[in-house]
Amino acid sequence: MEGKVAIVTGGAGGIGRATALAFAEAGARVVVADLNEVGCEATVRMIREAGGEAVHSGTDVSSASDVEALVATAVRTFGRLDYAFNNAAIVGDTGADTAECTQANWDRVVAVNFTGVFLCLKYEIPAMLESGSGAIVNTSSSVGLMGDRGYIPYVATKHGVIGLTRAAALEYAERGIRINAVCPGVTRTEMVEGIIGGDPEIEAMLTAREPIGRMGRPEEIAASVVWLCSDAASFVIGHAMSVDGGQVVAP
Repeated sequence: MEGKVAIVTGGAGGIGRATALAFAEAGARVVVADLNEVGCEATVRMIREAGGEAVHSGTDVSSASDVEALVATAVRTFGRLDYAFNNAAIVGDTGADTAECTQANWDRVVAVNFTGVFLCLKYEIPAMLESGSGAIVNTSSSVGLMGDRGYIPYVATKHGVIGLTRAAALEYAERGIRINAVCPGVTRTEMVEGIIGGDPEIEAMLTAREPIGRMGRPEEIAASVVWLCSDAASFVIGHAMSVDGGQVVAP
């Protein structure tokens, strides 16, 4: 990926940070985007300390103007855009069934997880067309491939991301842009640690969902994202890849 340029949203930690680091290790120059600018700066610093090139962008992916500015930053700073990992997401309030879910919670999760991915596609694709080719990976989830309870906006938006991915992939396959999705299982990130809240019973329950017997590591998801963007995946288009320790196929 020498000479290529990647955008990573949700890059202040977790899977986003691991993927930004993996892109940089593969030779790409990286724009790290997140509302958490302190976390963004830390990711950029880690990339630079390892000898890579990176800049950060404080970005709210639910804002069209922010996303447009993010893509403009990539092109202005590095001259092009080749890869994008649309990863920013929130889980929202948990523990409420559908009838108890507030509209405010629904609207907030949809704005970030679903509209945010749409806006990223909307502004990334024209920049990639200018570069002549590109590869995009959107973050769905294992619960985007199956049902779950207690946090319906998150589950619904992760299903929606797969629909966005497949539709856009068909639209741009002949124009040199490959679009896929990655569907992580339970991965030890700040988001998951927040759900666990230090409770060993919740941790055990989440771990028990994984047939492999453990949670995933952010680096394992990152490796899949970078592969999907690489030339090694040149015939992979519109795919929702499970990277979930067997969760989706478990009985």
